[in-house]
Amino acid sequence: MKSLITFLSLLTLASAAEKPVNVLLIMADDIGFECFSSYGSEEYSTPRLDALAAAGIRFENCHSTPLCTPSRVNLMSGKSNVFNYQDFGLYPNGEPTFANHFKESGYATAAAGKWQLKTEDGGTTPQEAGFDSYCLWNTPMTSRARYWDPSLESDGTLLDLPEGAYGPDVCTDFLADFIESCAETDTPFLAYYPMILVHNPFPVAPNSADMNETDDKKNFIDMVNYMDALVGRLVDTLEANGLRDNTLIIFTGDNGTNADLVSEFEGQPLRGGKGYTYDHGTHVPLVANWPNHIPAGQINRDLIAFSDFFPTMVEATGLPPKKITDSDGTSFWPQCVGEAGSPREWIYGYYFPRPYAEGYDDKYRHWEVRYARDHRFKLYDSGDLYDTQLDVLETTRLNPHHLDHEAQAARKKLQAVLDAHPQQGAMVDYSRVNGVLPSNTKL
Repeated sequence: MKSLITFLSLLTLASAAEKPVNVLLIMADDIGFECFSSYGSEEYSTPRLDALAAAGIRFENCHSTPLCTPSRVNLMSGKSNVFNYQDFGLYPNGEPTFANHFKESGYATAAAGKWQLKTEDGGTTPQEAGFDSYCLWNTPMTSRARYWDPSLESDGTLLDLPEGAYGPDVCTDFLADFIESCAETDTPFLAYYPMILVHNPFPVAPNSADMNETDDKKNFIDMVNYMDALVGRLVDTLEANGLRDNTLIIFTGDNGTNADLVSEFEGQPLRGGKGYTYDHGTHVPLVANWPNHIPAGQINRDLIAFSDFFPTMVEATGLPPKKITDSDGTSFWPQCVGEAGSPREWIYGYYFPRPYAEGYDDKYRHWEVRYARDHRFKLYDSGDLYDTQLDVLETTRLNPHHLDHEAQAARKKLQAVLDAHPQQGAMVDYSRVNGVLPSNTKL
């Protein structure tokens, strides 16, 4: 079996050398692992993603930062937020992205969905981030409408859409057209789809049985299913254009589910953890699929961080490695092809969602939080240690005077991780935050 896996890996590299590999990276908005039937949910239906997982690899321990912008900065730059996070709604200007790297390597690049990385006061435009073309919501040009009759900017122009247009459909159609154009010109591509779905508000979706439904949970269930259908639409586009066998698809979510929603999972109610640093705020789905390259039916329990995506895509496509200053990213591509790889022993987390904000609720307005975790234990810079397997909501810190041998070893290891990272955010202007934010060590 090991020799077969090695042979498949060599075929992958050979294929990448003969013909460039396309990449479709999809990230849904505000949805944790508990909302996918492939992860065990019986309340939500995600058949297209289930099929991708069954024919590829599903990761059980992928962790993001628990809020939209921090996760996007982490994902696109390939480094921990402690090194480059500035403020909510901003991607640091001049910070290279995976799109920059792919574009420099001759790829056509496109982005569609939710941007949230540029304001009138700073940040990065899609072009500066390396995207040749885009169709995005939440740019300085757009209003707050994102679903029905949306406000979307495409390549510098505010779209004039027909009445009744649905934003996620418009973005999906844009990427489908982009894929088709690349197929016609035989151009390798990187398509990035930070989806608008399934963030609140929770209106009806095009698949809703009752178009007058006002119940948030019922509409959310429909939105999850429609999100899955849009992923399927792009898979079908790849198939129709003869690109499916030469395209790596990666799917994830940016953070946990909205905390106003409660889902049934494994027979128990589970409240969404968006905005919180415990597992339900950071534990997100991760599926990778590439026919004839990623062996089917794999379930992997290695720790994966968002900074790992950049080096993984680079290795999978055979592009020259990107030197990322201060990176903590590790490629999980070997695991995708069935090899052991170099699994993480820990994940370092840094969370400072709104360093300078006033007027927001305390959920996002608090002092920075630093933590390190392994498969079982999580240690905060406050010194609080939690057993995330026995206490997934982190309600009771472990008594430092009564730790068993395993917990003591974990504390020592995780404290070394905290000590090895900066004590403060490298891009935060602390002269603007001192005395403004309440003290907080854990959410």
